[in-house]
This record gives sequence, C-alpha cells and structure tokens, in this order.
Amino acid sequence: MIFPDKLKKGDTVGIIAPSSPVTKDEADACKKLVEDMGYKVKMGKCTYRSIHGYSAGTGKEKAEDINEMFMDKEVKAIWCIRGGDTSSHTMDKLDFEMIKRNPKIFVGYSDVTNLHINFNQKCDFITFHGPMVKSNMLNDFDSFTRESFEKALNMDSELSLYNPEGESFQVMVEGRAEGTIVGGNLALITSMIGTPYEIETKGKILFIEDVGETVARLDRMMYQLKYSQKLQEAEGIIFGDFTDCTNTRDESYTVVDMLKDVLADYNKPVMYNIKSGHCYPMSTIPLGAKCIMDTRSSKIKFIR
Repeated sequence: MIFPDKLKKGDTVGIIAPSSPVTKDEADACKKLVEDMGYKVKMGKCTYRSIHGYSAGTGKEKAEDINEMFMDKEVKAIWCIRGGDTSSHTMDKLDFEMIKRNPKIFVGYSDVTNLHINFNQKCDFITFHGPMVKSNMLNDFDSFTRESFEKALNMDSELSLYNPEGESFQVMVEGRAEGTIVGGNLALITSMIGTPYEIETKGKILFIEDVGETVARLDRMMYQLKYSQKLQEAEGIIFGDFTDCTNTRDESYTVVDMLKDVLADYNKPVMYNIKSGHCYPMSTIPLGAKCIMDTRSSKIKFIR
C-alpha cells in the first residue's frame, strides 16, 4: 500500500462534497478555515450544489469533482466537507486507474466509507478515516481530534492509536492479530455487499462504527456481515464509536450486549470503545495501513 506524500503548509487542499450538501455560507466558511490553517484551497463544484435536499449534485457531477482533484497536480490532499448520503452514486463513474496513478491524502468518514474501501482496494493507497471540514473542523476542532489527525497524516514508520483521556480500549475477545485495516461505517459497508464495490475482509482487520441506528438495525446489519462471511474472514475486529445508537424498547440491552451475542462463537481478537467515528473528539485511522492489535497490552498500532 502506498502512503501518500505528507502535507506541508502552503500546499493546496481540495475540498469536495461527495455526499450531502452544505449551504453557500458554510462552504465559504470552510474554504476560509482551511486557508487560515496555512493551505491554499480549491473547492469542488459540488461544494456549492444541492439537489433533492440530500445530495450535493448528481453522481456524475460529484465523480467529476473527485476525478479532477486527483488529476490536478497542484492538489496535494483531498478533504471531504461532510458525509450524509449518496456517495454510492459516484462509484461507477470514478476513474480508478487514473486515481491509482495519483495517490493523495484523502480524508473523511461516514458516507465516505464507500470511497475509502475502493481507494484502498482498487487503488492500493492509504486513506484517512478522519475529521471533515464542516462536520468537525468548522465549529469545534478540539485539540485531541486535531492532534490525532495531524499525527496520522504525518506518521513515519508507525503510529499508535489512542483514546481521549478517561476512555480506554475494551476487549471483547482476547488475542493478537495483524492485517491491513479496512472498513468504516457499518450501514455503508453492508449496503455494498453483492456489488462490485463490496469490502474485502479476508486476512484483514475490520473496523466498524455507526451513528443514529437502533440496536435492532445494527443487529440486522451485523448478521448480514456474519452470513456473508465478512466477519469470519477477517483476522480481527475493531469497533469504533456507536454514537446515538439506542434501544428504546429495552434500555438494558445495549449495542455492546448485542455485539457480544453476535460474536459469541467468534475466536479472533475483538476490541471496542475505540473513539473514532461520529464522536467528539475522534481519532484518525489510516485505512489501508498494516494494523497490529493486541488485547493483552490493549494496544493498536499502524505501520506504513
């Protein structure tokens, strides 16, 4: 896997909207914010587009933005403005061969999961499950999130994952495993199973997070992963944050309880309570990097 060139002050950052829209004022504020961070900025056209109330342009328009940012030699990094919906509309319109020849820092999460998985699998470069400009940087780019983000983008030979103070990694199944880390949002991972863009988990560490789902819906999605062999083929599983995922029918039965039941017969290492996902603050994960997880030391690290 290729680790993209590091980002330096004065470099150009491309901001794209591969999913849902933002307002013009928000797009302008995001541009100024990244400029104030010391970078030049190019805005994708769809950062100023909105259709149907939930998409920042057509699939063709958004794919053109993504392709153009990867082709542009001046652009050194591509940051997503937000997640939401409809990144899937771009998948059959992306020039993966061209993108593979132009690896760059690519950052986002949530609906951006589709892009992470396929840039990792089809283009062979590391991407970053990390903060988005409007969602995380514009109003409250806290020191933990910023520090984790910068350490991941500038990692040398290896990087240790860590939680905010007061939060510790938890162990569900003991063990040690190594493999390329892949994954992201559970709803997006399951939605692509059976398509040319589905996740490959064989021999890999699977990272999963989600937001705003009921425990019952998460249960269904986990069984889809189980029955499609995505869980068993993985070398280990890391669960990120499940923000605002509740069970109003029985509050005593939590997300963690459900995950333990789904994985009752699983014999590979599983860790949870990793603060990466829709939580604040959040850790950045270099997807596509080699990952070593060890429940005995309760450590997770990534190697370039």
